[in-house]
This record gives sequence, C-alpha cells and structure tokens, in this order.
Amino acid sequence: MSRVAVPDTPDTPDDPSAPDDAAAAFAALLTPEGAMLLDGLRDYDPADELAVATRLRRSHPAALVTAALAQARLRQRAAAKFGEDAAHLYFTPNGLEQATRTAVADHRAARFAALGAHHVADLGCGIGGDALALARRGIRVRAVDRDPLTCAVARANADALGLGDLIHVRCEDIEQLGAADLDDCDAVFVDPARRGGRGRGRVRIFDPEAYSPPLSRAIRTARSRRYAALKVAPGIPHEAVPEDAAAEWVSHRGDVKEAVLWFGDPSAARVRATLLPAGDTLAGGTADPPPVGPVGRYLYEPDGAVVRAHLVAEIAAELDGRLLDPTIAYITADTRTPTRFATAYEITDALPFHVKRLRALLREREVGTLTVKKRGSAVEPEELRRKVKPKGPHSATVFLTRIDGAPSMLIGRPCP
Repeated sequence: MSRVAVPDTPDTPDDPSAPDDAAAAFAALLTPEGAMLLDGLRDYDPADELAVATRLRRSHPAALVTAALAQARLRQRAAAKFGEDAAHLYFTPNGLEQATRTAVADHRAARFAALGAHHVADLGCGIGGDALALARRGIRVRAVDRDPLTCAVARANADALGLGDLIHVRCEDIEQLGAADLDDCDAVFVDPARRGGRGRGRVRIFDPEAYSPPLSRAIRTARSRRYAALKVAPGIPHEAVPEDAAAEWVSHRGDVKEAVLWFGDPSAARVRATLLPAGDTLAGGTADPPPVGPVGRYLYEPDGAVVRAHLVAEIAAELDGRLLDPTIAYITADTRTPTRFATAYEITDALPFHVKRLRALLREREVGTLTVKKRGSAVEPEELRRKVKPKGPHSATVFLTRIDGAPSMLIGRPCP
C-alpha cells in the first residue's frame, strides 16, 4: 500500500497554495481504510494519542494514521458547532474555525426557504456548513470556494450526509464570477473572507472594503439576484448598511455570531436581533432614547445581538426601565418584568468603584464564586478577581460600569 505524506501539524492554511500532500492526505481519509480508521477513533481520548498512534502504525501507513488522528481531533472540536453531525463530517482547521454553526445555518436556510428560494449560490462556501443546511430544506445549492482542498472537503460533507444530489461544489474564485455565471440561481448567499494572513498568523479584517470580495462588490452580487443574504462582521457600522438591505444580528446562547444583510425581503424590518436557539426576534430601531436615572432594584443586561442592532431603547421601553449612563447598554428598573432579550439581576449594592471596599464586602459575605461583567470600564475581570481573591461558599455577580460618568460597581445575583 502506498504511503501518503501529511503535514506534521493540522495548521495547513486553506488557500490555493496549500501543498498537494494535504489534498492527498485528505483523499486517503476517504478510502475504505481511512474511513475504518476514523470510525475507530470516534471516541478516542487525545490524552492517549501517542499510544493510539503507536498501535495503529503497526498495521496502517504512518502518514494515514497521522491524518486520521488530526481529523479525529477536529471532529471532537466540531461537536460544539455541528452536534451529532460532526462525527460524520470532515474538517480543516481554518475551515472549522470559520464554519457557521448548525443552529445559525439552519436559521438562515429557513429564511431562504420562507422567501421561496429554489437554487442558492453559496459563494465562499468553506467546508459547506451553510450548503448542508440549505440542502436539508430541499434547496439546490451551487457551493463555490477558491481553495481546492476546501472544495474537496465540502463535497465529502455533502456526500456524508446524503445531500450530494442537491449540492454542486465548484472550485472558482468568487471575485471573478459575473452576474451571468449565476443566471440559474434565484438567490445568493455571500460569505466574504474576513481574515488575512495564513495559518496561525491569520488576523481579523475590520475594513469591509478589505474583505474578499470587498463589501461593495458583494453588495452588487447580492443585488443581481431576487433574494440574497450577505454575511458581515457583527461590528459593521450601521451607516454602512445599504438602504435597500435589512440588517439582522444573530446570537447563539448569548454570544453574537454574525450580522447578515438581507436583500429582496419586502417584509423585513430595517434592523432586527435574533436569539438562537429559541429563534426569538426583536425588530424596530424607532423607539425614543430611554431616560437616564438612578440604580433600581433590578439590572438588565441586553443580549449582545440587541446591543449590536441598536435596539436597547426598545427593551428599555418594554421594561419601563432607564439607563445608568447614556452611553452604556445596562438597563435598570424598580420592578422585574420577564423578557426574552435581556438577562435580569437583582442588585444588592451600588457603590463607587473601589477594590479594597469590594474585597472587604465579598469577604464579609463569604463569596467564593465571583462573576465579573463590565461595560464602560477599563478594568479586566481576571485582574479584579486576582485582587479581591474571592473565597467562600456563596456566589455573586459584580458589574463594572459608569453611573453619571463615574466608575462604579454594582453587586447582585441572577434572577431565577
């Protein structure tokens, strides 16, 4: 049996210059022998990798064992994004890092299906997370990426889930595609590359015109189809959102994952925040600025998607609340009102920021589990924890923020 050369590390960059041996190593994983190795590594403990590798190399090519172990590690990491599907899918390090988690991809696919899209061009498909979600809705997908290895992984993933008939993967540079190349697609999803560099040196790109393709070109592509979604960084300035687009900020379990510009949906609100996995959506952007006032009995921490969508005023109105500071997204109120879009805390103390005073208070109350949150403070949570040295059986949450422009700390506990 021929031996396949593989990199010593899984950090091979996913770009057109990736060495041929990475593609050969991946192809070897798709053989019956490679599939058997991966199946046997499904529940292995990475702490035992040296012993496992030594044992497997007695009966399999060393390079294939190395590739299988690397893939097994990626599958274990991927479970957080892909759930049970991770055990059947294939990944590259960069592809996994940039892939859309299943809950987010399913939400987007459901919106495309509700719009009536039948054939979506997934431009910048990566390892195929979004393409898989679309195909599961019965939507045909043209999945396009410029990296041959990434395309091979996307094809393997489509086949692994039995969706190969609906997903057609093409290896092309999306910056070279014209509108005529998409004539058979009634919708498009554009996911521009927002990182530069290679391997571990890859860094986030904050200038939308430095995306690949640039935001302006991606918008032109979006406007060429009946329906379109354009994925952008959550921090995109609101003024950069085109007038004919509706912007949606999406969070998953309180962690903001992305912003998407939607085109062709006349019923969509100008801005909205969507909270997954429940799917709760808040739309608006027209509420009056909330008042600023003193600390009440309750503090509400709006979900990050709500903050990014500039919908804090809508939540404050719902809660009959007020802001502690006009520039900080903490809402306070005297009564508790249930809401799906913010986490409520009962506040026991509101004090000027002072480390020694906080340390003494926590010791007096025997607080050993301290959660530190901050908005509008330069103090780092870990640094504060080191200084106050919490110890004891009780727990508390401290908020580092500003009240009337002054550094302050609020102490409380989450409401049940």
